[in-house]
Amino acid sequence: MKTTLTDGSPVTADHREIQPSGMQKAYVVLSEDERAKGFVRPVRRTYVHDKCGVATTMGLALSETYARDPNFYSGTFCCGCGAHFPVGPDGEFKWDDGERVGS
Repeated sequence: MKTTLTDGSPVTADHREIQPSGMQKAYVVLSEDERAKGFVRPVRRTYVHDKCGVATTMGLALSETYARDPNFYSGTFCCGCGAHFPVGPDGEFKWDDGERVGS
C-alpha cells in the first residue's frame, strides 16, 4: 500500500520527530489513491481518551486511513495529555460512537 504524509508529500525519515506540542512533525497516511478504494469502517474524526476524558479530532486524511485500514496505526495522539498512546482492543481510546479505536 502506498503511503504519504498528511499533506500528500513523500514520507520523510524525520516525520516522527516530536514537536513542542507533543505531536509528531508529520503523520503518515494511506495515499489518496489507496483511500479512494473505499472504507471498511465508517469515517470517524473524533475519539475520546479514557484516562483524561478529552476529545481529539483528526484531519480527514488520518480519519480516512483509519476507515480504510483500522489496524494501520499502533498509537494515536491525545490533545488533553499532549502525548501518544497505544490503540487497539486494549487501547485507551474510543470513537465518539463508543467503539474502541483500532479494533
